[in-house]
Amino acid sequence: MAAVSGSPVAEASPSKEEKPEEPPLDSDNDDGVKPDVEAEGGNEAVSDPSMYRYIKEDLFTSEIYKVEIRNLPKFTGFNDLKKFLAKHSLNPHKIKLFGKQTFAFVTFKNEEERDKAMKMVHGMQWKGQVLSVRLAKPKADPIQRKRKQQEGEGAGGQPPSKRTEGDETEEALSVQIANVVTPLWNVPYEEQLRRKEQERDWRHQQSHVAMAVCAEREIQQNVLFSGTHQTISYTEYRNKCEFLISVGADGEDKTIGFRLGKYKGGSCAVVGPADTPETYEGHWKQLTVRTTRTKQAMAVAFFNPQKLGEEEVAALKTSMKKYFTEGEGKDSGVTSLYFVREGQRTSPNLEDLPCELVAGEGSIHEELLGLKFRISPHSFFQVLYSAVGEWAQLDEDSTVLDVCCGTGTIGISLAKRVKKVIGIELCQEAVEDAKVNAKLNGLSNVEFHCGKAEDVFPNILNALVSPNLTAIVDPPRAGLHSKVILAIRRAEHLKRLVYVACNAKAAMNNFIDLCRAPSNRVHGAPFRPVRAMAVDLFPQTMHVEMLLLLERVDYDSQQQTSKQ
Repeated sequence: MAAVSGSPVAEASPSKEEKPEEPPLDSDNDDGVKPDVEAEGGNEAVSDPSMYRYIKEDLFTSEIYKVEIRNLPKFTGFNDLKKFLAKHSLNPHKIKLFGKQTFAFVTFKNEEERDKAMKMVHGMQWKGQVLSVRLAKPKADPIQRKRKQQEGEGAGGQPPSKRTEGDETEEALSVQIANVVTPLWNVPYEEQLRRKEQERDWRHQQSHVAMAVCAEREIQQNVLFSGTHQTISYTEYRNKCEFLISVGADGEDKTIGFRLGKYKGGSCAVVGPADTPETYEGHWKQLTVRTTRTKQAMAVAFFNPQKLGEEEVAALKTSMKKYFTEGEGKDSGVTSLYFVREGQRTSPNLEDLPCELVAGEGSIHEELLGLKFRISPHSFFQVLYSAVGEWAQLDEDSTVLDVCCGTGTIGISLAKRVKKVIGIELCQEAVEDAKVNAKLNGLSNVEFHCGKAEDVFPNILNALVSPNLTAIVDPPRAGLHSKVILAIRRAEHLKRLVYVACNAKAAMNNFIDLCRAPSNRVHGAPFRPVRAMAVDLFPQTMHVEMLLLLERVDYDSQQQTSKQ
């Protein structure tokens, strides 16, 4: 069975495990480079049918629901167009602006939304401009475009993409995949830490926050930077890996591993982790593996049935179960085997797909800090505890709000120190795990709520009356929703906040909104950053986890002092 590589998949790079959310709308045309309108599906788009093989009814892509909006007001910004469409109850999937932002390609999730947009926007007047909307051709496949180019360059000789066999090739591939997945693999660890501090420039980033606050509030403050906290394990430290299933570097062998390059760059070749062109056919797409210190392992296979019937799919699941329970895979240590059927889906988020247990137990268990935790297929499991607990300054009268709590690990690890822990999490599966984890550890002072943080958090926060209230937030890469930040600012009985960020740059707006002076939009006394620390959870890569402690400022006193 061949591997599916036609749908876009996340690049393989060690990064924070997170609860996937709807990806941000594309706005990557601000680099001053002339856009490839032909590739984007304009009137001059190529007519070669092979460029559009990825458009099949059982492979989801918003490119088949694409329109072109013309005659936009000059220099229209991405956010301008996004807000304009939202004002008319239109929800685009992607937006790309061109021609000094006077026209745009916009995709939608289904035909109904696309047709609604065409009907509403065509002929509408916006800032003195009468808009026009028409159907647009899908973007040409970058893999096929590169292949056509290579065929031209390699005419009369061996195709440039064809590799020779032998030890030298295998060695080269191992270096290539190491450079993709663990780019610092050949750098001494002390030098890795130095590079991370230099690259991320944490001191500068914290100074940036402090200066922004000082400029608005006219107060002086210092942030204590604790440097980069070193990890204990430099290798084999991940408990979860996601592997792509696709063609190998030789263009033929089916391989489970990591992609050598970016799809949009014209590469989808995969190299196996031991070695540390697409057909839009086949079925096996991705494999997620999670392991624990208790010697348990969970494998989740993502499968696209394409044109297969129910009997054929059932036979494949039976075969997979037999392989891991009776066949050669029996010695792999898999204790929990799941099958995820993709098929025709309208969401790019993998956690929206139901997991079917094929063999073994429904979950795996981890032991950490003397506590036990259950982990399910879609659950997020955070492993950062000691510094968070130290900075939170908790006592027996404390109430802890654990926002974006995943399986509840941070809150549960602190529960015995405090009066109450309240967790908030979007993923229902993770919430169920969190409740079980509280029972496993004999905790009765912990409760969990399922929902979007921006919907649940404000109501919970407003209902709490506690003399010692602390919030710990561990959001996805994009940071907290602005509604959550505004709710935190309004709740002045919340005096201390520990922010766990896997991407401090992306969270910078959160930091500034927490610390800026009150305004018509931001109410309540501001916070000030007092401690910051980078934790190296991902050796051999440039990724780090960022901890930031913020404390509420007695703003009225500060203002009176500055006036005297």
